[in-house]
Amino acid sequence: MMHSTLIDPKWSLSKKIAFRFFFILLISLIFLNNNNAFLYVQQLFFYPTEILHQFVPWFAKSILRYHYDYSIFPNGSGDTSYNYILLLILVLASLLGCLIWSVLDRKRTNYSKLYYWLIVLVRYYLGFTMMLYGSVKIIQLQFPQPTLHRLLEPIGETSPMGLAWTFLGFSTGYNIFMGILEVSAALLLFRRTMVMGAFIALIASVNIMAINYFFDVPVKLLSTTLMVMSMFILAPYIITIVKFLLFEEPQRLNPLHPPFFRKKWQNISFIAIKYLIIIWTVVVMVNNALTQQHIYGSQLPKPPLYGIYNVSEYILNGKMVAPLTIQENKWKQMVIEYKDLASIKTIDDSFAYFNLALNQKDKKMELISKKPDSTQYKFNYKFENDSTLVLSGTRNQDALTIKLSKYNLNNFRLINQGFHWINEYPNNH
Repeated sequence: MMHSTLIDPKWSLSKKIAFRFFFILLISLIFLNNNNAFLYVQQLFFYPTEILHQFVPWFAKSILRYHYDYSIFPNGSGDTSYNYILLLILVLASLLGCLIWSVLDRKRTNYSKLYYWLIVLVRYYLGFTMMLYGSVKIIQLQFPQPTLHRLLEPIGETSPMGLAWTFLGFSTGYNIFMGILEVSAALLLFRRTMVMGAFIALIASVNIMAINYFFDVPVKLLSTTLMVMSMFILAPYIITIVKFLLFEEPQRLNPLHPPFFRKKWQNISFIAIKYLIIIWTVVVMVNNALTQQHIYGSQLPKPPLYGIYNVSEYILNGKMVAPLTIQENKWKQMVIEYKDLASIKTIDDSFAYFNLALNQKDKKMELISKKPDSTQYKFNYKFENDSTLVLSGTRNQDALTIKLSKYNLNNFRLINQGFHWINEYPNNH
């Protein structure tokens, strides 16, 4: 039999109604939009999710008469039409559930025990999410250093989200700072320090919200949810904290007492299971982050021809093409950043993307266009010196020889500026 050491006061009607609503809403958000916070939940809720994939489009079309594309399910964007409609459905379901619950359970004086377990669930979701996002910032996986393509892109052509990613990814130190803040929030969301942890989580989530809202990053709903959860944990303590901070009145935070079993072995088992879940989840998250760092993060090995190459000579069918000649598919730069991919910046400053097949032993290179036109380049390549690359071969049926100079990446101001304690003048170019 489980008991709680919580004193069971009589809750006001408004408090009971608010609790019923948030109980349904928060649990629905956690399990139907889990965001990998709880391991294996997505697999457990596979069938409910599939049902929602049918119900949400029907609701959008038949009830809301919604005309945007409501069938794009959550992907890299967490702010799809589907997400917003699902949120509306969950809010409406929570209101309806709250009404039915209030009618059927009118005589209940409080929900202290249920509140405790809801707080546990919210703390764990918030903590695991902060741990996930904090760990990928510390190892600079979420915001990597600016890519070669980003360095070549005019700032006016950058999307607001791309600008934010460049700004945040430029500084390793700032990534570590943000990561430590979020991981600290997670580590302080244990019961005894949860108020401090919720405050730090609130600060971190509001910062994330500001970036997402003002740089049009499509994770607005999730960051807002994290802010709401932080406020939900802090809600019972707000008046106490305000009295202490603003009116300098001595205050004491009422502790949240855990429930306990009558038998000792049950309590020990309960604690053991709790820490097993925490340790297993954190280990899996960190291991996944470290693994992904070698797949697409900073530890990803650079390909043999990694770099930016500027075209110095372009000879098509035996004829030298003048540097400024506007000709279809004439190269201006070649960028090789990943093992199996290459991109060509043409004379009109547009990019064409290719699958790259490189044979280092025979010094052969093949580029196959990702577009339906299937432009194909086959080259032999060689270095005349450390910085001059010569490609000789064909473009479809045309003979083509290209001489390229490897660009020194340290010439980019963004890379070579560095950090200075002393600045006699601002370097705001």
